[in-house]
Amino acid sequence: MLGIHDLWLFVISGLVLNVAPGPDTAYIVGRSAQFGWRGGAAAALGISTGCLVHVFGCAIGLSALLAASATAFSVVKWVGAAYLCWIGVRMLLARAGEPADASAPRNDAMPLSRVFWQGALTNALNPKVALFFLAFLPQFVDGQAPHKALAFLVLGTIFIFNGTLWCLFVAALSARTAKRFRQSGRAMRWINRALGSMFVYLGARMAMLQAR
Repeated sequence: MLGIHDLWLFVISGLVLNVAPGPDTAYIVGRSAQFGWRGGAAAALGISTGCLVHVFGCAIGLSALLAASATAFSVVKWVGAAYLCWIGVRMLLARAGEPADASAPRNDAMPLSRVFWQGALTNALNPKVALFFLAFLPQFVDGQAPHKALAFLVLGTIFIFNGTLWCLFVAALSARTAKRFRQSGRAMRWINRALGSMFVYLGARMAMLQAR
């Protein structure tokens, strides 16, 4: 009825894409290392929320507008790039004056809501993700289907659900692996700097994106 075909291939392809490491995985690993399982889970759910925004955008045609309009693409691109760089610079400077003594107090009281919204916004403001869903989802929907938007929502929900399960597994594994590091102030400062550098790098890469 929805015109969805080759669902098995869609699920397998989606799992392969989700398992492949990328910026989202790096963000989850970093937050898990900083704040444990709860921080990693908040990051994973935030990223999934950002993906949901793109799925809705694909269903109602906003992604097509983004692909067709150079102006719209540029606006989203520059806002996203600025946001990523802003987060990265803040993380790089946050512990600049903190002593290297492992017994020194660490500022790990960042609200989980902020971790969640950072993950959501970094994903939602990435036009590359919007173009990915615009190119990927229609391949599994019949061109003559009467309810394409609903089909896109169903496929997108399946993709996000599977991806969220994988991301939560990554968060749990990363939190367990990094448990010892969280007891070291010096190690946590290096993790923070690595995350900050990653955000600045991703912001610079996003700024260089070109609409296709």
